[in-house]
Amino acid sequence: MKKLELSFACWNYDRIGALLDGTVCPKGIDLNYLNMEVEETFWRMMRHHEFDVAELSLSSYLIGKDRGTLPATAIPVFMSRSFRHSGIYVHTGAGIEVPSDLRGKRVGIPEYQLTACLWIRGILEHEYGVKPSDVHWFSGGEEKPGRIEKVALDLPKEIDIRPINASQTLNSMLEDGEIDALIAPRAPSSFLNGSPNVRRLFRDYVREEQMYYQKTQIFPIMHVIVIQDHILQQHPWVAMNLYQAFVAAKEKVYEGFRQTAALKVTLPWLVAEVERTKEIMGEDFWPYGIEQNRASLEAAILYSYEQGMIHRQIPLDELFVSSTFESFTI
Repeated sequence: MKKLELSFACWNYDRIGALLDGTVCPKGIDLNYLNMEVEETFWRMMRHHEFDVAELSLSSYLIGKDRGTLPATAIPVFMSRSFRHSGIYVHTGAGIEVPSDLRGKRVGIPEYQLTACLWIRGILEHEYGVKPSDVHWFSGGEEKPGRIEKVALDLPKEIDIRPINASQTLNSMLEDGEIDALIAPRAPSSFLNGSPNVRRLFRDYVREEQMYYQKTQIFPIMHVIVIQDHILQQHPWVAMNLYQAFVAAKEKVYEGFRQTAALKVTLPWLVAEVERTKEIMGEDFWPYGIEQNRASLEAAILYSYEQGMIHRQIPLDELFVSSTFESFTI
Protein backbone atom coordinates (compact mmCIF):
# COMPACT_ATOMS: atom_id res chain seq x y z
CA MET A 1 0.00 0.00 0.00
CA LYS A 2 1.35 3.41 -0.97
CA LYS A 3 2.25 5.71 1.91
CA LEU A 4 0.37 8.96 2.45
CA GLU A 5 2.55 11.85 1.29
CA LEU A 6 2.42 14.92 3.53
CA SER A 7 4.37 18.16 3.43
CA PHE A 8 6.01 19.02 6.73
CA ALA A 9 7.29 22.56 7.40
CA CYS A 10 9.52 22.89 10.46
CA TRP A 11 12.88 24.21 11.57
CA ASN A 12 15.75 21.73 11.82
CA TYR A 13 15.67 20.70 15.48
CA ASP A 14 17.62 17.81 16.99
CA ARG A 15 14.23 16.53 18.16
CA ILE A 16 13.25 15.62 14.59
CA GLY A 17 16.67 14.43 13.42
CA ALA A 18 15.68 10.77 13.54
CA LEU A 19 12.64 11.53 11.36
CA LEU A 20 14.80 13.26 8.78
CA ASP A 21 17.49 10.60 8.51
CA GLY A 22 14.98 7.74 8.42
CA THR A 23 15.91 6.21 11.77
CA VAL A 24 12.28 6.78 12.77
CA CYS A 25 9.51 6.50 10.16
CA PRO A 26 5.88 7.40 10.92
CA LYS A 27 3.71 4.41 10.05
CA GLY A 28 2.05 4.81 6.66
CA ILE A 29 3.35 8.34 6.10
CA ASP A 30 6.01 9.79 3.82
CA LEU A 31 6.99 13.27 5.02
CA ASN A 32 8.21 15.82 2.50
CA TYR A 33 10.32 17.90 4.88
CA LEU A 34 10.61 21.65 4.25
CA ASN A 35 13.33 23.22 6.39
CA MET A 36 12.36 26.84 7.06
CA GLU A 37 12.93 29.58 9.57
CA VAL A 38 10.03 29.59 12.01
CA GLU A 39 8.88 33.08 11.05
CA GLU A 40 8.36 32.04 7.43
CA THR A 41 6.55 28.82 8.38
CA PHE A 42 4.22 30.67 10.75
CA TRP A 43 3.45 33.44 8.26
CA ARG A 44 2.65 31.06 5.41
CA MET A 45 0.62 28.70 7.59
CA MET A 46 -1.43 31.39 9.32
CA ARG A 47 -1.99 33.46 6.19
CA HIS A 48 -2.32 30.79 3.49
CA HIS A 49 -2.54 27.35 5.19
CA GLU A 50 0.12 26.04 2.82
CA PHE A 51 1.41 22.91 4.58
CA ASP A 52 -0.15 19.58 5.50
CA VAL A 53 1.78 19.39 8.77
CA ALA A 54 3.56 22.37 10.27
CA GLU A 55 5.26 23.83 13.27
CA LEU A 56 3.21 26.77 14.52
CA SER A 57 3.40 29.47 17.16
CA LEU A 58 1.27 28.48 20.15
CA SER A 59 -0.03 32.03 20.51
CA SER A 60 -1.01 32.25 16.83
CA TYR A 61 -2.61 28.83 17.08
CA LEU A 62 -4.78 29.89 20.04
CA ILE A 63 -5.90 33.00 18.18
CA GLY A 64 -6.68 31.02 15.03
CA LYS A 65 -8.73 28.44 16.92
CA ASP A 66 -10.53 31.12 18.92
CA ARG A 67 -11.60 32.88 15.73
CA GLY A 68 -12.26 29.74 13.72
CA THR A 69 -9.91 30.89 10.96
CA LEU A 70 -7.32 28.11 11.14
CA PRO A 71 -8.36 24.81 9.50
CA ALA A 72 -5.83 22.75 11.42
CA THR A 73 -5.60 20.98 14.79
CA ALA A 74 -2.60 20.32 17.01
CA ILE A 75 -1.04 17.18 18.39
CA PRO A 76 0.75 17.54 21.76
CA VAL A 77 4.25 17.73 20.29
CA PHE A 78 6.14 20.85 21.32
CA MET A 79 8.98 21.64 18.95
CA SER A 80 10.09 24.74 20.78
CA ARG A 81 10.05 25.48 24.50
CA SER A 82 12.02 28.11 26.33
CA PHE A 83 12.15 29.86 29.66
CA ARG A 84 11.85 33.52 28.77
CA HIS A 85 13.29 35.56 31.63
CA SER A 86 16.34 35.98 29.39
CA GLY A 87 14.27 37.73 26.71
CA ILE A 88 13.89 41.12 28.42
CA TYR A 89 16.54 43.68 27.37
CA VAL A 90 16.80 47.17 28.82
CA HIS A 91 18.58 50.40 28.01
CA THR A 92 21.17 50.95 30.72
CA GLY A 93 20.13 54.57 31.15
CA ALA A 94 16.41 53.88 31.58
CA GLY A 95 16.58 53.24 35.33
CA ILE A 96 15.22 49.69 35.07
CA GLU A 97 16.74 47.44 37.72
CA VAL A 98 13.80 45.21 38.70
CA PRO A 99 10.63 44.20 36.85
CA SER A 100 8.44 46.75 38.63
CA ASP A 101 10.57 49.49 37.05
CA LEU A 102 8.98 48.63 33.70
CA ARG A 103 5.77 50.39 34.75
CA GLY A 104 5.28 53.49 32.62
CA LYS A 105 8.19 52.61 30.35
CA ARG A 106 8.37 52.34 26.55
CA VAL A 107 8.81 48.67 25.63
CA GLY A 108 9.39 47.32 22.14
CA ILE A 109 8.01 44.03 20.81
CA PRO A 110 8.38 42.58 17.29
CA GLU A 111 4.71 41.50 17.38
CA TYR A 112 2.33 41.71 20.32
CA GLN A 113 0.97 38.22 19.68
CA LEU A 114 4.33 36.42 19.61
CA THR A 115 4.36 33.46 21.96
CA ALA A 116 7.56 34.61 23.68
CA CYS A 117 5.94 37.99 24.35
CA LEU A 118 2.75 36.29 25.56
CA TRP A 119 4.75 34.31 28.13
CA ILE A 120 6.89 37.23 29.25
CA ARG A 121 3.86 39.48 29.77
CA GLY A 122 2.14 36.68 31.69
CA ILE A 123 5.19 36.09 33.86
CA LEU A 124 5.60 39.82 34.50
CA GLU A 125 1.97 40.08 35.62
CA HIS A 126 1.64 36.88 37.64
CA GLU A 127 5.10 36.77 39.19
CA TYR A 128 6.04 40.46 39.47
CA GLY A 129 2.75 42.40 39.39
CA VAL A 130 3.42 44.30 36.14
CA LYS A 131 0.33 44.26 33.93
CA PRO A 132 0.36 44.78 30.14
CA SER A 133 -1.64 47.97 30.69
CA ASP A 134 1.20 49.34 32.86
CA VAL A 135 3.50 49.58 29.82
CA HIS A 136 3.61 51.66 26.61
CA TRP A 137 4.16 49.17 23.77
CA PHE A 138 5.93 49.78 20.45
CA SER A 139 5.79 47.11 17.72
CA GLY A 140 7.87 46.63 14.58
CA GLY A 141 10.90 45.00 13.07
CA GLU A 142 13.68 44.12 15.48
CA GLU A 143 16.56 44.22 12.98
CA LYS A 144 14.80 45.14 9.74
CA PRO A 145 12.04 47.75 9.39
CA GLY A 146 8.52 47.00 8.25
CA ARG A 147 7.43 44.04 10.36
CA ILE A 148 3.68 43.83 10.99
CA GLU A 149 1.45 41.55 13.04
CA LYS A 150 0.78 38.31 11.14
CA VAL A 151 -2.61 38.17 12.87
CA ALA A 152 -4.83 41.25 13.18
CA LEU A 153 -5.53 41.98 16.84
CA ASP A 154 -8.44 43.58 18.66
CA LEU A 155 -6.87 44.35 22.02
CA PRO A 156 -8.54 45.82 25.11
CA LYS A 157 -8.71 49.62 25.05
CA GLU A 158 -6.41 49.91 28.07
CA ILE A 159 -3.50 48.46 26.06
CA ASP A 160 -1.38 51.30 24.67
CA ILE A 161 0.35 49.95 21.57
CA ARG A 162 1.57 51.71 18.46
CA PRO A 163 3.72 50.73 15.47
CA ILE A 164 7.15 52.28 15.10
CA ASN A 165 8.07 54.34 12.06
CA ALA A 166 8.46 52.31 8.87
CA SER A 167 12.14 53.25 8.67
CA GLN A 168 12.99 52.37 12.29
CA THR A 169 14.06 49.16 14.02
CA LEU A 170 13.54 48.21 17.63
CA ASN A 171 17.21 47.33 17.99
CA SER A 172 18.41 50.82 17.04
CA MET A 173 15.69 52.45 19.13
CA LEU A 174 16.77 50.46 22.18
CA GLU A 175 20.43 51.26 21.71
CA ASP A 176 19.66 54.97 21.21
CA GLY A 177 17.29 55.15 24.19
CA GLU A 178 14.18 55.86 22.12
CA ILE A 179 12.59 52.89 23.87
CA ASP A 180 13.46 51.79 27.38
CA ALA A 181 13.26 48.03 26.94
CA LEU A 182 12.74 45.27 24.40
CA ILE A 183 10.91 41.96 24.82
CA ALA A 184 11.72 39.47 22.07
CA PRO A 185 12.55 35.82 21.37
CA ARG A 186 15.79 36.84 19.63
CA ALA A 187 18.55 38.84 21.29
CA PRO A 188 19.01 42.25 19.62
CA SER A 189 22.24 42.74 17.71
CA SER A 190 23.18 45.68 19.94
CA PHE A 191 23.31 43.27 22.89
CA LEU A 192 25.13 40.56 20.93
CA ASN A 193 27.70 43.10 19.76
CA GLY A 194 28.42 44.21 23.32
CA SER A 195 26.83 47.66 23.30
CA PRO A 196 27.30 49.36 26.69
CA ASN A 197 23.77 50.76 26.32
CA VAL A 198 21.96 47.42 26.38
CA ARG A 199 21.81 44.59 28.93
CA ARG A 200 19.41 41.95 30.16
CA LEU A 201 16.94 42.88 32.90
CA PHE A 202 17.69 39.64 34.75
CA ARG A 203 21.46 39.38 35.00
CA ASP A 204 21.26 35.87 36.48
CA TYR A 205 18.35 34.78 34.32
CA VAL A 206 19.10 31.06 34.68
CA ARG A 207 18.54 31.26 38.44
CA GLU A 208 15.29 33.19 37.91
CA GLU A 209 14.06 30.63 35.39
CA GLN A 210 14.92 27.68 37.61
CA MET A 211 13.13 29.29 40.55
CA TYR A 212 10.12 29.93 38.31
CA TYR A 213 10.01 26.27 37.25
CA GLN A 214 10.41 24.97 40.80
CA LYS A 215 7.53 27.21 41.92
CA THR A 216 5.12 26.65 39.01
CA GLN A 217 6.24 23.41 37.29
CA ILE A 218 5.76 25.35 34.04
CA PHE A 219 8.19 24.90 31.15
CA PRO A 220 6.87 27.46 28.64
CA ILE A 221 5.68 26.00 25.34
CA MET A 222 6.44 28.09 22.24
CA HIS A 223 5.43 25.97 19.23
CA VAL A 224 3.02 23.13 18.52
CA ILE A 225 2.67 20.78 15.55
CA VAL A 226 -0.58 21.16 13.60
CA ILE A 227 -2.21 18.99 10.94
CA GLN A 228 -4.70 20.22 8.34
CA ASP A 229 -8.25 19.30 9.36
CA HIS A 230 -9.17 17.87 5.96
CA ILE A 231 -6.34 15.33 6.36
CA LEU A 232 -7.54 14.37 9.84
CA GLN A 233 -11.07 13.92 8.51
CA GLN A 234 -9.93 11.66 5.66
CA HIS A 235 -7.19 9.85 7.58
CA PRO A 236 -7.85 10.07 11.35
CA TRP A 237 -4.99 7.62 12.04
CA VAL A 238 -2.44 10.23 10.95
CA ALA A 239 -2.52 12.11 14.26
CA MET A 240 -1.48 9.23 16.50
CA ASN A 241 1.01 7.81 14.02
CA LEU A 242 2.76 11.17 13.74
CA TYR A 243 2.62 11.68 17.50
CA GLN A 244 4.25 8.30 18.12
CA ALA A 245 6.97 9.09 15.57
CA PHE A 246 7.76 12.45 17.14
CA VAL A 247 8.00 10.80 20.57
CA ALA A 248 10.35 8.13 19.20
CA ALA A 249 12.51 10.76 17.49
CA LYS A 250 12.84 12.73 20.72
CA GLU A 251 13.84 9.56 22.57
CA LYS A 252 16.78 9.22 20.17
CA VAL A 253 18.05 12.57 21.45
CA TYR A 254 17.81 11.33 25.03
CA GLU A 255 19.73 8.22 24.02
CA GLY A 256 22.47 10.41 22.60
CA PHE A 257 22.77 12.22 25.93
CA ARG A 258 23.16 8.90 27.71
CA GLN A 259 25.97 7.77 25.39
CA THR A 260 28.76 9.95 26.77
CA ALA A 261 31.87 8.21 25.44
CA ALA A 262 31.98 10.85 22.69
CA LEU A 263 30.03 14.09 22.75
CA LYS A 264 27.57 14.44 19.86
CA VAL A 265 26.86 18.06 20.73
CA THR A 266 29.56 20.72 20.52
CA LEU A 267 29.31 21.67 24.18
CA PRO A 268 32.20 20.77 26.54
CA TRP A 269 30.12 20.39 29.73
CA LEU A 270 27.14 18.75 28.06
CA VAL A 271 27.08 15.85 30.52
CA ALA A 272 27.04 18.18 33.53
CA GLU A 273 24.29 20.29 31.99
CA VAL A 274 22.11 17.27 31.25
CA GLU A 275 22.62 15.97 34.80
CA ARG A 276 21.74 19.36 36.31
CA THR A 277 18.63 19.61 34.14
CA LYS A 278 17.46 16.16 35.22
CA GLU A 279 17.94 17.07 38.88
CA ILE A 280 15.58 20.01 38.43
CA MET A 281 13.10 18.74 35.83
CA GLY A 282 13.31 14.94 35.88
CA GLU A 283 14.29 12.35 33.29
CA ASP A 284 11.78 13.47 30.64
CA PHE A 285 12.61 17.16 30.77
CA TRP A 286 11.11 17.93 27.33
CA PRO A 287 7.77 16.14 27.66
CA TYR A 288 5.16 15.66 24.95
CA GLY A 289 1.55 14.72 25.66
CA ILE A 290 -1.37 16.47 27.35
CA GLU A 291 -1.21 15.57 31.03
CA GLN A 292 2.54 16.14 31.35
CA ASN A 293 2.01 19.64 29.97
CA ARG A 294 -1.37 20.61 31.37
CA ALA A 295 0.01 23.33 33.68
CA SER A 296 2.02 24.95 30.89
CA LEU A 297 -0.82 24.78 28.35
CA GLU A 298 -3.45 26.11 30.75
CA ALA A 299 -1.14 28.97 31.74
CA ALA A 300 -0.66 29.98 28.09
CA ILE A 301 -4.42 29.87 27.50
CA LEU A 302 -5.05 31.97 30.63
CA TYR A 303 -2.41 34.54 29.63
CA SER A 304 -3.79 34.83 26.10
CA TYR A 305 -7.29 35.35 27.49
CA GLU A 306 -6.20 37.87 30.11
CA GLN A 307 -4.20 39.81 27.53
CA GLY A 308 -7.23 40.10 25.23
CA MET A 309 -5.97 37.98 22.35
CA ILE A 310 -8.59 35.23 22.72
CA HIS A 311 -12.16 35.69 23.89
CA ARG A 312 -12.51 32.61 26.09
CA GLN A 313 -10.31 30.08 27.82
CA ILE A 314 -10.40 27.34 25.20
CA PRO A 315 -10.64 23.80 26.64
CA LEU A 316 -7.72 21.54 25.76
CA ASP A 317 -10.03 19.02 24.08
CA GLU A 318 -10.82 21.68 21.47
CA LEU A 319 -7.15 22.37 20.80
CA PHE A 320 -5.71 18.87 20.39
CA VAL A 321 -6.73 15.83 18.36
CA SER A 322 -8.86 13.65 20.64
CA SER A 323 -6.94 10.44 19.94
CA THR A 324 -3.77 11.92 21.48
CA PHE A 325 -5.37 12.20 24.93
CA GLU A 326 -5.01 8.48 25.56
CA SER A 327 -2.90 5.50 24.52
CA PHE A 328 -3.35 1.75 24.44
CA THR A 329 -1.80 -0.66 26.92
CA ILE A 330 -0.92 -4.33 26.59
